[in-house]
Amino acid sequence: MISWLSKVSPRERVIIISGAAVVALLLGWFFVISPLLAKSTATADLVPERERLLVRRMDLLARRNQIAADLEDANARVERLNGRLLTAAAPAVAASELQKLVKDMAAEARTDIRSERILPPEERGELLEIPVEIAVSAEIRQLVDLLARVESAQKLLTVKDLRVRVVNVSQPKELLATLTVSGFILPPGKAKA
Repeated sequence: MISWLSKVSPRERVIIISGAAVVALLLGWFFVISPLLAKSTATADLVPERERLLVRRMDLLARRNQIAADLEDANARVERLNGRLLTAAAPAVAASELQKLVKDMAAEARTDIRSERILPPEERGELLEIPVEIAVSAEIRQLVDLLARVESAQKLLTVKDLRVRVVNVSQPKELLATLTVSGFILPPGKAKA
């Protein structure tokens, strides 16, 4: 290989060696130095983001006790709210419990129960709504008392629908009210065991 180089004139030898050096420099630049510079620039661009991430994580570590206390408070609130839900054994059991609660409230408000029926449950996000329709005959004060009892019940109850009509138009003292009261449960798959 070097034998052909000895046959070349010194001027051509300098040109060939210079050309080989330039090619070697260009190959070194494109395949070694340029990728290293790109990687160094990319790493330098990541440094501020990683510093911000480190500061955030150190802040979280510094607030660890406060975060744990907040989590305990939130869990306690969830447990209190879960206590206001109906028994989550099954929708039928919850409907029966709701029906009994509404009947007891109607009796305490001194209203006459005319009819009652359990309506099909409906999904409301994470909860399952259990509605019960009840028709009562009462005076206006008794009906207001019944609605106040539903609102202030220990269980989370809502009046979904209320229809009121007068039984006898000539004597508008007695009303017939049909109300749909709903209670809530966690769906059986989501309820805690």
